[in-house]
Amino acid sequence: MTAVTGENPLQEQDRDPDRPERAEPQEQASGGGVLGAPLDAREDPQLLRGQAVYVADVNLPGTAHMAILGSPLAHARILSIETKAAEQLPGVLKVATAADFADVMPLPCIWIPGGVESHFPPHPYGLPGSRPVLSADTVRHVGDAIAVVVAETPQQAAAALAAIAVEYEPLPVVTRADHALAEGAPQLHEAVPGNLNAYWTCGDKERTDAAIAAAEVTVELDLVNQRTINSPIEPRGAVGDYNAATGEYTLYASTQGPHNHRFLLAALVLGIPFNKLRVIAPTVGGSFGTKGYLYPDMALVLLLSKALGRPVKWVDTRTGLMNSTVQGRDHRQHVTLAGTRDGRITAVRCTSHANLGAYPSTIGPGVATALMGRSITGMYEIPAAFCEVYAAFTNTVPLGAQRGSGRAEAAFLMERLVDRYAGEIGMDPAEVRRRNLVPDDRFPYDNGLGWTYDSGSYRENFDKALQLSGYADMPARKAEARARGKRLGVGLATYVAICGVGPSTRMSQEGMLGGTWESANIRVHPTGEVAVTVGSASTGQSHGTVFAQVAAAELGIDPAAVQVYEGDTLKAPYGQGTYGSRSYSMAAPAIALTARKIKDKMVRAGAVLLGVPEDRVVYDAGRVHEAGNPDNGKTFSEMAMALWYGWGLPPEIEPALDETTHFDPPDFNYPFGTHVAVVEVDELTGQTEVVAYTAVDDAGNVGNPKVVRGQIEGSILHGLGQALMEAAVYDDQGILLTRDLGSYALPRAADAPFFTLDRTVTPTPHNVLGAKGAGEIATVPPAAAVVNAVVDALSDLGVTHIDMPLTPEKVWRRLRGEAL
Repeated sequence: MTAVTGENPLQEQDRDPDRPERAEPQEQASGGGVLGAPLDAREDPQLLRGQAVYVADVNLPGTAHMAILGSPLAHARILSIETKAAEQLPGVLKVATAADFADVMPLPCIWIPGGVESHFPPHPYGLPGSRPVLSADTVRHVGDAIAVVVAETPQQAAAALAAIAVEYEPLPVVTRADHALAEGAPQLHEAVPGNLNAYWTCGDKERTDAAIAAAEVTVELDLVNQRTINSPIEPRGAVGDYNAATGEYTLYASTQGPHNHRFLLAALVLGIPFNKLRVIAPTVGGSFGTKGYLYPDMALVLLLSKALGRPVKWVDTRTGLMNSTVQGRDHRQHVTLAGTRDGRITAVRCTSHANLGAYPSTIGPGVATALMGRSITGMYEIPAAFCEVYAAFTNTVPLGAQRGSGRAEAAFLMERLVDRYAGEIGMDPAEVRRRNLVPDDRFPYDNGLGWTYDSGSYRENFDKALQLSGYADMPARKAEARARGKRLGVGLATYVAICGVGPSTRMSQEGMLGGTWESANIRVHPTGEVAVTVGSASTGQSHGTVFAQVAAAELGIDPAAVQVYEGDTLKAPYGQGTYGSRSYSMAAPAIALTARKIKDKMVRAGAVLLGVPEDRVVYDAGRVHEAGNPDNGKTFSEMAMALWYGWGLPPEIEPALDETTHFDPPDFNYPFGTHVAVVEVDELTGQTEVVAYTAVDDAGNVGNPKVVRGQIEGSILHGLGQALMEAAVYDDQGILLTRDLGSYALPRAADAPFFTLDRTVTPTPHNVLGAKGAGEIATVPPAAAVVNAVVDALSDLGVTHIDMPLTPEKVWRRLRGEAL
């Protein structure tokens, strides 16, 4: 099908006469039409022409190339490593094992579930350790790094890996979290008894259990939210460059958080002065969460550059990425919903076994607990809720964030339960949802699990999605499809997604080690051009375009006069990075507040230069002038030059225009939305096609609707991938069977359905722009919407659930009444 957005209205021949006319979002532009305008992304031409510089394109003089030897076994003792043969091969400069890095600290975990007893491998500073840069005695997943080779060329380095002889003693393997917690399960870490990293809870257990016991109706489900593999277009890479003359290190890395990685590597891994490490993020080709983590390669290229006296470069392969880069989801859950016969939900409970993989990744434990558990009530007003999570270690790749992490798992369990509940009481799923939506007059709303929703108009959003999708016409469309040998189903899913990670104090209470504020600097050049520098770092979200719009709108100037810089810790103000849909709701407010400081200074200086009292000076459309007398004024460029010279300014007004703001919000922000999936299931093959998809999302005020629309489309397709085709498959020996794009299915452009996209707008009070997160929010509901739709299509056969991914074989078997 053709993917269609509001930027490309349907041609007449593409219109479906049975589908209602689509209403386009009403964009709210401000700042002279700059902010909120669908400007083309200025980054696109460079990216599309192949002119962008990625880590793989960083070629410093004298660069040597590193390759990493990963374990072929999921769990084993290392009895011996013989490297002599590899060392003698042509071009080989160094072969190193764990013994060469005995003084290097393990990579730390910085998000520990708050308020609970947690167990981790130890760290010398008393922090939760994560993993060694190279494993010395035991390997715990396929791909676990045990040795490195540095050679003159990538080919020579790769060839030398094959010459390293390793003798292993295989150990028992466990790949499921619930199995890892069973008595007698293989033990991964001596410091973690029974493989239990943490038992974490939120909500009111007694009240929830009592409500379930007293309920008129209860429904239960056992759900598998399968492990999936992040697959950005650019695999990870790192280049280390040590300067012996100054003792300084420079790391080029595909990272979401240059400042965070600088701190963690310098202070907690390498043990070097903070001033001696610079981190640069060139163009990053997508991340979806994977590149916000510390990995062994980052430390290794720096250490080996110092040892060899030349730059050292490492670029991962696709297979390497799948065996070493953090993976997502992976919860096994038993969930219960209680309610009345007239459709009122009274309680929800979740018991989840979360698979952390072999080591706790940088923030993996927090992703598996708080982000999921506190989000399970979604858009619904539910009097009693409780969630418990058993976070366990297994012989799989470490768990981390994947687009919509935690919130997608929560929405899936809640939306599947609502459909089961609707079926149990014989009520339309849409009506059940409508009866339980949080009313407009309840905001700010405490969901009883730890989140306080900031703002929302859930009923308006929900009803708009139903209207745009033609929900009322589905019975007729089902009949028409059956006449063609297809089963048509419709699935609904609503969601609330916590975004804008901060405030720092609250995140510390959740167990985060570190601040989560954001920053921005604005420097006005004497010519009137503007440089905006932010601590955030783009992984493809068009920061250069949108952040320029924010500054231009506030200052009343042309966005073309604004240049945005980020991704270099030597040049950028401190910032925490790009993740959790926080760029526009965290970095952009910092830019806006900084621009207001610039305007305030121009007004104060303008009073002196114009010879009038300060309260008579007006800043308007990039000019300062006397109120009521526009002719007595100066342009933005004239004020920039005047402040550059600094002539005639009183002592209290410093020359130049250079301001910085650090923004820490009072609370998170909570975007939300309603998605409707329409599928057709082929009765002969079990093939599922998503034939139409309606999404009405609410991200508050948006800076560039074209950018947001692109993110929404990509997010939906990401969610559809999990619903229909994506799964990380391990065998019973912990071997990853889906280790490349020939065995791990990803959605393609041809899999994109007809998109009908719209928005509602409820600004957040938690930042000056009223902006909520947008980048990953539309990944949260699609899996639930699609599974609900397929189950609806098969409901007359008694089908009530199918575990993801809904492959044709699974659906075909259910069509024939076979159990799975």
